[in-house]
Parts: sequence; structure tokens; C-alpha cells
Amino acid sequence: MFKRNFIVIMLLLAVFACQNQKTNMKKVNYSFYVGTYTDTSSKGIYKVEMDSIGHMTMLSLQARSDNPSFLTFANNGNTLLAVNEINTVEGKGTVESYLVGNSLKLISRRSSGGAHPCFVGANQEGIVLTANYTSGTNGLLKVDKDSKLSTLLDVQQHIGSGANKVRQDKAHAHSIWFVPNSNLVIAVDLGTNELWISEIDRVNNKFRLKDKLEMEDGAGPRHLAFHPNDKYIYVINELNNTISTVQIAADKTLSLLGSVSTLPNDFQGESFPADIHISSDGNFLYASNRGHNSIAIYKVSNGGKLNSIGFESTLGDHPRNFSLSPDEKFLLVANQNTNNIVCFKRDKKTGLLTFVEELKVAKPVCILFQK
Repeated sequence: MFKRNFIVIMLLLAVFACQNQKTNMKKVNYSFYVGTYTDTSSKGIYKVEMDSIGHMTMLSLQARSDNPSFLTFANNGNTLLAVNEINTVEGKGTVESYLVGNSLKLISRRSSGGAHPCFVGANQEGIVLTANYTSGTNGLLKVDKDSKLSTLLDVQQHIGSGANKVRQDKAHAHSIWFVPNSNLVIAVDLGTNELWISEIDRVNNKFRLKDKLEMEDGAGPRHLAFHPNDKYIYVINELNNTISTVQIAADKTLSLLGSVSTLPNDFQGESFPADIHISSDGNFLYASNRGHNSIAIYKVSNGGKLNSIGFESTLGDHPRNFSLSPDEKFLLVANQNTNNIVCFKRDKKTGLLTFVEELKVAKPVCILFQK
């Protein structure tokens, strides 16, 4: 009798431990949205879940949309914004707003202020900024608490060209960013080879250009990342495969300090870097290379200098956007041409990456984690 009761108790304890483990795993699950190109089998924006050890599960199509190539949140994550590269409103691209719930509910669609929008950002005030690549313009809109976008409020037209006669024949706005702890925004223009620094006139809803910073000849700036100490900006340059360090002075003026390569010294092929992110402790910086098909990893010194510590294959072709999980334990990368999202575990002490698994998704180009 004692032996039988002992076995029963042990079985119950094992079941309880298993259930408790599953419960704990659910508490630390992640979920993220995937923006895609829809020229093959993709239909729009998808949602994926990931457990505490990095295993991913595709949930469902959340919203049908044409080429939702970049995503961001507004209203503390209650609104999702997506740029749509198909020209549908008066010959211009659009930005869409969705109410976030069990699925994404389309609330509004407005002109992005130019052709082929490739980036959208929003701040806590509900100001929405777009970057339109082909037209070289930035759009200004607002989004309210009900996730409804205003009509287009202002457009900033970039003018200029760069040293690369093919890719820099005219302005090509590629991203636009709110500068932390300031009233400034920085528009990154690959074509004019400059950072455009502006203020947003909140009364009249207008861009007010303050200054421009010229990058190294032929660099082709694309995206940027702010160091958490607010002293440095890291700009990834698509055309010359570099990352430039920009210093932010106390009066918020910018100066170019220098650049490092995103590629190994012995690499001979063609490559174009795409995305860039820095860890919240400011210790490690990551950049994606399309062509070399890698994540370049850098240790950040106390003075903001970047020191290359390795390259991790993305295990796919044309890695575009990538993202750190909210707790920064994982790094996920979207490989556009091989239709896969790859999850890596990130060592917070060394900054290095270890492959976990991949998930098949048609033409993934943007990964947006829910906080």
C-alpha cells in the first residue's frame, strides 16, 4: 500500500511540475508582427509567437495589405502603423493604421506624402513621420487615441545628390527618427548623402529645417541607432558598407567622428547593409549585411568607439530588418529572398549569437515585437 501511494504521489508531483513549467513558459512568451512584400504568396501582415527558449509558431494573417514593408507602434502599442509601397492615393504611397486586438482592425489609410514609403515612426504625442524613398520626401501626420490617422499635414522635400551617380542622382529619403530628449527629428537621405535635422512646429504642424550633416562621399546613409547615453548616433551606410559614428554635442549639434566597415577584410563580393540596432546597455551594436548575409557584431567602448568582434551568418539571403526581443535575450532576422525568419539566442555578456531555429515566412522584411 505504501509503495503504491508513493508512486501515485510522485506521479502527481511530476504532473504538477510539468503544468507549472508550461505556465511559466507562457508567462514569458513573446509575440511579434511581420511586415512582408506581397509579390509572391504573402498576403500582408502576419503574427508569430515565440516561447521562452526561442521556438517560433506562426499564428495567422492579421491584416491583408499590399507590401507593408515597415511597421511601428503608436499609442503605447494599441495602434500599429504600416507603410504601403503600392501607389494608391494620388500617385503616392500610403500609411495605414490598425487597432491592435485579437487581430488587426484597419482604421484608416492616408497618403504618406510621397512615392514608395519605406519607413514610419511615431512618438508618444501621436506625431507620425514617414520617409518616401523615390520622391525624397518626409510626410507629417498625426494619429489619435482611436487609431485614426489625420490627413497629411506637411511634406518636407529633400533636394540634392551625392557622389554615386547611379544611386545618388537625387534625393532618396530612407528613414526619419525622433531624437531622444529633444524637439528634433533626423531624416536620413541616401540620395543626398545627408542627415536632415529639423524641428516639428507643433502649432502649425510643419517641418522646420535646422541643419544638415553631410556624410562621407558615396556613403549612402540608410538607418541609424542612438546610443542610450544620448552622446552618439550610429548611421549605417548602404553604399560603402560602413557604420559612421556621429557625436551629439550639448547643444544638440552633430559632428561626424569616423566610420568602420560592416564587412570582413577578406570579403570580395557585393553587399549592402540594411538595418542597425544597439543593446539597451550600450555595450553591443549589430548590423545586417545583404550580400555577405550576416549580422556584424561590435563591442562599444566607453568613448563610443566600435570594435568588430565577429560576424554571424543569417542562414538566409538578403537579411533586411532584424529586431532584438524586448528582454534582448534573442535577435531575430528577416531574410527576404529565402523566405525565412531566423532566431538567435544573444549572450548579453559577450554580445555573440547562437542559432536557435528558423520559421518559413514568405518575403519577410520587418519584425516588430509587442512589448
